[in-house]
Amino acid sequence: MADDEQLPPGWKKQLSRSTGQHYYLNIYTKKSQWDVPDKPAEAVPSSGPDQVQCSHLLVKHKDSRRPSSWREDHITRTKDEALDLLLTYREQIVQGKASFADLAQKYSDCSSARRGGDLGPFGKGAMQKPFEEASFALKVGEISDPVFTDSGVHVILRTV
Repeated sequence: MADDEQLPPGWKKQLSRSTGQHYYLNIYTKKSQWDVPDKPAEAVPSSGPDQVQCSHLLVKHKDSRRPSSWREDHITRTKDEALDLLLTYREQIVQGKASFADLAQKYSDCSSARRGGDLGPFGKGAMQKPFEEASFALKVGEISDPVFTDSGVHVILRTV
């Protein structure tokens, strides 16, 4: 194959240092082959969805990245106090005493509160890593244990 010929998408032509021969590398899986590829490289099968949709209830504390919110100009509670509040809200939701959306609307320190905590759909890389990992690990309708990020402490409900 001449260098000016096009490879199918996802393939890269490499030169073997040991043999001096060209080989072809699947840029997604990092698997190689000697034969010229005749079809696009396949990506690693995704484990789970590319996107999820979640609602969350955020309780900030004085060590949060931005210790202020639409509810309070200057948040002074400790991380432990934030966790205690969040666990109280989570318990009310789990016991059916209050809806997730109602509590998020009243108590979440995120601007998503006005939407009942709904963050809309998001993909990988859009949220802080602990939040993303928890969101993608949940089943639809499942609520997380407390999740700590630089923003504060969250409880997450996967909706889609």
